[in-house]
Amino acid sequence: MEFALIGVIGIVVLVVVSAFSKQLGIAAPLVLLVVGVAISYLPFVPSDFVVPSWVILMAVLPPLLYSAAIQVPLMDFRRNLGTISILSVVLVIVTALIIGFVLYMVFPDLNLAAGIALGAVVSPTDAVAATAVAKRLGLPSRIVTVLEGESLVNDASALVLLKSSLAAAAATAAAVNFGEVVGHFALSVVIAIAVGLAVGIVTVFVRSRLNDPVLETAMSFAVPFIAYIPAESLEASGVLAVVVAGLYTGHNAARKFSAQARIAERLNWRTVQFVLENGVFLLMGIQLKSIIAGVETHPAGYDVWGCILLGLLVCVLLLIIRGLFIVPIVLRLRSVQRRAGEMRDRFDDGIDRLKDRGQPEDERGQRRFSRVTRYLERRSADITDMQESSIGWRGGAVLTWAGMRGVVTLAAAQTIPRETPYSYQLIFIAFVVAVITLLGQGGTLPLLIRWLKVSGSDAVADRRELATLLEELSEAGLAALERPDIPLAAGQEVDEVVVERVRKDTLLRVEAEWERAEFDESDEETVGPHLQYRALRSLVLDAEREALLEARSRGNYASRILTKAQSMLDFDESRMAQREGDV
Repeated sequence: MEFALIGVIGIVVLVVVSAFSKQLGIAAPLVLLVVGVAISYLPFVPSDFVVPSWVILMAVLPPLLYSAAIQVPLMDFRRNLGTISILSVVLVIVTALIIGFVLYMVFPDLNLAAGIALGAVVSPTDAVAATAVAKRLGLPSRIVTVLEGESLVNDASALVLLKSSLAAAAATAAAVNFGEVVGHFALSVVIAIAVGLAVGIVTVFVRSRLNDPVLETAMSFAVPFIAYIPAESLEASGVLAVVVAGLYTGHNAARKFSAQARIAERLNWRTVQFVLENGVFLLMGIQLKSIIAGVETHPAGYDVWGCILLGLLVCVLLLIIRGLFIVPIVLRLRSVQRRAGEMRDRFDDGIDRLKDRGQPEDERGQRRFSRVTRYLERRSADITDMQESSIGWRGGAVLTWAGMRGVVTLAAAQTIPRETPYSYQLIFIAFVVAVITLLGQGGTLPLLIRWLKVSGSDAVADRRELATLLEELSEAGLAALERPDIPLAAGQEVDEVVVERVRKDTLLRVEAEWERAEFDESDEETVGPHLQYRALRSLVLDAEREALLEARSRGNYASRILTKAQSMLDFDESRMAQREGDV
């Protein structure tokens, strides 16, 4: 009963704080962190309250990363793979080594391996805080993708490096065998990618055969753990396996799953993500009191204020190291952008030459022609995207400042063995780093973005691009109507009236989006026919909803019939709401 009451109170706090944070214009994780710190000092909260690290690393992190991975477009991830790899692997390793060496010099009895272990703890950026702030502020899509991709992958890099460093620290207090650490790291990554890809392929195949949205969604809840457990059993990175499985699933969902299954999965995983990502920040703040008590009980020459100062030093070092990495990345991206026009012309010329030759007549040649053409078109589109959304110096400054640390840092710190010298101090330093970066950098990131005038995508341009895409889709749909291949009774032909009705419905969607794209919102007197249609359709749906409620109150119809009618109205209303929302 007591645990149930705590759970209920926790959910209520999450919902209330999240709703309140929207009114303040502050990311909910930042507010929940402060609320958690305040709760930790209430008299009825145990002074030794600590969430076991395995709860976060094994029970919370896999579904949290999976829910984020299935939403990351694989196309965007691929286009930014070079930047993401540098920030999530190379930066993590360099950061861990530098921070580890500094701590090794500061703490007299700390061996280098243990110092590198804490460096690995504070090296990964948080998968929740940065993207929550970035999306809320409407940053350019490329910056959001880099932040998401980095935070998804660098958790795996940091945890593998942490595990290797702790093993080296336990084996000897002497120098770290970097060759062993690098070899173990590389093997762990390869195994994790293989396991994640295998799990993704198998689970997508199984779910596509279930043909039941409820069963498919229920199966999806097990996928993160199906990927995590075997990878960890093979001493590989379980979180990287989860990310790979999530990326594969998200990319193939449109092809393999039904529309109902995708809608159900999206809604359910958004709910899971909300509870987990906000709950961990609340728990993170509540643990403050017990962590401080551990430092006071085991001072070891460094009290609370000394650890806070060391935490500030680590924060400054993290910011400097990250900035030094961002500078060459921006220089490389700007160099590529300068050469982008020439590169795209070469690919476009290649496409034109292929089309001038014409498609081969044999089937094998046609397949090869299609593959080569698609590859050249994709490369040309990649370069166009680079030109239109390159990361400049202002974007680089945002990327540098957005390197907040969070729940993974605190959970990973608690895996440091208590027999390690200064273990309580190291854990508290990790907590200080997480709190300062979340509140300091996360709280001031909106001000930095406004000061630098970094803006996201143009809403009008997005509407026009959407209308262009819908026009392309409609052309394919209308072409199918020219030769409809549907099963009918022998000798029966498709009614032309029905064909025309489907054709009008198909064109209506395109015309409506073009009207939205070209509509001047400042002209209040002009309301196009499709906006009028939506207003009238909404009026009709409201009336139908009232009639349904009246019919239910009379009891004239069976409950199963009322439920089916309600589902149909819900579907129509959700479709209208989706079309009325901004893209």
